Amino acid sequence: MHRSAPRLTRLLACAAVPVMLVVAGCSSDSDSAKNASTDSSSSASSQGGKKPANVEPAKYAKLPDPCKAIATKTITQLVPETKSKAGTAGRSSDTTSRGSCSWNGLDDNGVKGSQYRWLDVSFLRYESDASLGVSGKKRAEDNYAKEIAKTQAAEGAKKVRMSPAGGVGDAATAIGYELKKTGEDFTYATIVTRTDNIVITLTYNGTGYAGADAPASADLMKGAVAAAKEAVASVAVANK
Repeated sequence: MHRSAPRLTRLLACAAVPVMLVVAGCSSDSDSAKNASTDSSSSASSQGGKKPANVEPAKYAKLPDPCKAIATKTITQLVPETKSKAGTAGRSSDTTSRGSCSWNGLDDNGVKGSQYRWLDVSFLRYESDASLGVSGKKRAEDNYAKEIAKTQAAEGAKKVRMSPAGGVGDAATAIGYELKKTGEDFTYATIVTRTDNIVITLTYNGTGYAGADAPASADLMKGAVAAAKEAVASVAVANK
């Protein structure tokens, strides 16, 4: 009995060795997992956890009333015998981002023929998007180019011509073309312009009926430029 006690002590000591090794091993694995988790978090932070870049706020927060963007005097000059000098507002589900208005009239001169004119203006406002890192101004620049392309590609348009329109907004393009509709040849003058984060498209067109001469494209374009300048100025006034 006395000789078996030391042997039992030695057995217990040996049995304890693997347990210690296991504990040490678990401790080592736990630390490795912890380090791996930390490294993974650091990597994720460096790759996808960056804060979005600061984006310049949109300059203009409001749109003008489209039907008041062009002076009544100008409407009277460009659209004689207009049906409504107050204009017809286009439908919009968000008047802070988009709006439009149009005017039309027929100046009937009896046996000398008649002159028909149509004028419309539309506004598109773009907000800055911090999640995409894009300013309202940049979005407007991109859509300004799209509006020009859309006008150039008008269905049935002939003799399309394009040129810069100086003195209108931050950037402006004049687009002229002819289009046959309702059996008559219409002449079109369109100004697409951008003023910071707002894109404005103004179209002025007309035709002669009952033997009257069609309007000269240069005259229509001159009128379109004048009206577009007023539309641009109305944006600044609305945001004072």
